[in-house]
Amino acid sequence: MRALKIIFGIAAVVFLLLPIVAILPLAFTDSVFLNYPIPGVSLRWFDELASGAWQRSIINSLIIGGGATLVSVVLGTLAALGLAGSALPLAGLFRTVFLLPMVVPAVVLGVGLQISLARIGLSSTYLGVIVSHSVLCIPFVIVSVSTALAGIDRTSLRAAASLGANPFTVFRRVTMPLAAPGIVTGAVFAFATSLDEVVLTLFVAGPNQRTLARQMFSSIRENISPAVAAAAFLLILGTLLLAGLAALLRWRQERSLAGKV
Repeated sequence: MRALKIIFGIAAVVFLLLPIVAILPLAFTDSVFLNYPIPGVSLRWFDELASGAWQRSIINSLIIGGGATLVSVVLGTLAALGLAGSALPLAGLFRTVFLLPMVVPAVVLGVGLQISLARIGLSSTYLGVIVSHSVLCIPFVIVSVSTALAGIDRTSLRAAASLGANPFTVFRRVTMPLAAPGIVTGAVFAFATSLDEVVLTLFVAGPNQRTLARQMFSSIRENISPAVAAAAFLLILGTLLLAGLAALLRWRQERSLAGKV
């Protein structure tokens, strides 16, 4: 039975990773077609990403992703702290409302946000796209931070309060350091979600806010090019680096806390 579980696990991992492994080598082809075998190795498609519409879309993705991450981390952390209080009435209902953007179809969310942003004059603006992406990213931060807060021993908070620390000091010196790994993880998920979002961007972004995901979508519809594979390579590499950085920060935080204990 154990061997069967191992085989099933390996098969599942291969099934999930095979499409990624298949597309990544095509980023280095010197051909204009996405086909195997690769006739030659070239970096021409990465050079194409460094100019024109591709370059602008990468800059837009960094601006929008960074803004959405900042907004979602601040609001999501505050929401998780509020939901963590057992005295909050209807906490379960509020938690469900906060998590709705994760389950509502992106098309429905996009139409609603497009109408709402148009009414307040934020349609086809950077701020409007950042707000829209934040709506989608906040639930991931709430889940991550709530999990971190649930693992905090309440006796440490009461001990700090009993030693004369005011609520803000307890939050700054005890709660935040213990919840930091969850906050960092939520930030990584938020940034990755913003980079990958295309349906919502199609509804709320204008021509000047074209993100990398939207550029890839448009390129696939109009003219399939290995530049899409090169962009996918950069997205996957960036996601892996962010995940590795989050894991490193989490490990260092846990070592620091263990050393203090």
